[in-house]
Amino acid sequence: MIIKLKKNINQELINNITEKLDNIAYKSNIVSTQYADYIIGVGKNEIDIRSIGVLEGVDDIHRVTSSAKLVSRKWKTQETIIDLGDDVKIGGGHFQIMAGPCSIESEEQIETTVQHLLDNNIKIMRGGVYKPRSSPYAFRGLGLEGLKIFYKHCNAKGIKIITEVMMTDQIDGMYDYIDIFQVGARNSQNFNLLDALGKLDKPVMLKRALSGTIDELLASAEYIFSNGNEDIMLCERGIRTYETAYRNTFDINSIPLLKKKSHLPVIIDASHGVGIREFVEPVSLAGVIAGGDAVITEVHQTPQIAFSDGAQTLSHKEAKIYYENIRKTVEFRKGLKRF
Repeated sequence: MIIKLKKNINQELINNITEKLDNIAYKSNIVSTQYADYIIGVGKNEIDIRSIGVLEGVDDIHRVTSSAKLVSRKWKTQETIIDLGDDVKIGGGHFQIMAGPCSIESEEQIETTVQHLLDNNIKIMRGGVYKPRSSPYAFRGLGLEGLKIFYKHCNAKGIKIITEVMMTDQIDGMYDYIDIFQVGARNSQNFNLLDALGKLDKPVMLKRALSGTIDELLASAEYIFSNGNEDIMLCERGIRTYETAYRNTFDINSIPLLKKKSHLPVIIDASHGVGIREFVEPVSLAGVIAGGDAVITEVHQTPQIAFSDGAQTLSHKEAKIYYENIRKTVEFRKGLKRF
């Protein structure tokens, strides 16, 4: 069960609630986030939750049987909205386009990309400064110094930054220079990293693991929430299957299912999901119709010479048409009826 506590509750009342839970053989787990305090009660006995709900200090109570409790829509029916400031929001009807290169390569590239985003009214730039690569000889990013240059140009123009963090010891250095921490597919079950990101007050976008199930993705998000951070986004980026005709199998089914099971925003990453430039747009549009709350897309002025992932990256000219079609599809979706 999830017990939401009233604000400014004193320790005596908290102790009284946990004692009641102990008496019915329920283990108490206290979670304090940037927005509220909760007690997660875990047990097997059948009880009338109203007996707990009437206790002094309890604001709300819900029965949630799944292991991923806090990220479940069973208790929070209203969608989570990620507020990045400056009227840039994701979720709850606020759709965003996040775009930029796979890797941050140079200061000149950053300046060119920022201008491209401004010209197309894009408020969030993606770009990797720490890159997990299959080969140890491939370009692995410009690191923290590259991030500082990235921040300098984006901050000056009011552009928000999303970039990947790979290790816990990178977090402190990155914190002041980004708006969203991205957890890549390879780290989706790096529980030490998830625990550490849960202790922050900045949003986290969690990508689905290479062969991860929906329940595993939600369980990973629960690690972040249970450590104190409610600002989480789930990203469908394709999974590894037996099909070899494209990079990954983009699981369109996951988007409405995640929206049904969780209150968290769902992000569409068709660049990694299909891995072929000409298919990024149709797969993204399908994701929008399926209910996604944002797209995160790789764009580069000259994809043919990009340091990484050029084959799945849109040119600036292609991206301009892509943005227009994404926005048209978002508006079209608003007019669709649901049964």
